[in-house]
Amino acid sequence: MRISRKKRPDKPLIPKFWINERIRAEEVRVLDDEGKNLGVMSTKDAIAKARAEEKDLVEINPKADPPVAKITNFTQFKYQKEKEVRKQKLNSHIAELKGIRLSMRISDHDMNVRLNQAIKFLNRGDKVRTEVILRGREKGKAELAHEVIRRFCTLTEAQFPIRFEQNIMRQGNKVTAIFTKK
Repeated sequence: MRISRKKRPDKPLIPKFWINERIRAEEVRVLDDEGKNLGVMSTKDAIAKARAEEKDLVEINPKADPPVAKITNFTQFKYQKEKEVRKQKLNSHIAELKGIRLSMRISDHDMNVRLNQAIKFLNRGDKVRTEVILRGREKGKAELAHEVIRRFCTLTEAQFPIRFEQNIMRQGNKVTAIFTKK
């Protein structure tokens, strides 16, 4: 049997809704399809009223006292909730940490290319980590790496307002700094 290694999309996180006979409360506050309050009644009476209208009784807020239920078509109700979750998911963006690697002997053109990348990342809302890896005799001249990162940050700040999450510091054979947009 073949095993699929493709990442499957997560199902939207919609809460579970109890409908009709699955509602455990003895009394519920009933709302009609337009949201108008019909009052507090026993669950059996509310289910009978929903069946008379050929609709379902859906428990919307089980934590209220008494729980709130709505007389509506459950499939349409569920579809609307899934649609809201998808819309929220579209508008959300998780900030990632994007790395930009510089060198001690970087040319001006290469610096401008990295600068454009950094600005693109900042516009998307990501954090940017700039790093210079020290090799060989460069390890003795870490101050030059600090200067390269300072120059990069001032060039970035001239085009885009930034805020430092981690100031320029040396960690082993790397000199790094992390910044985001203000």
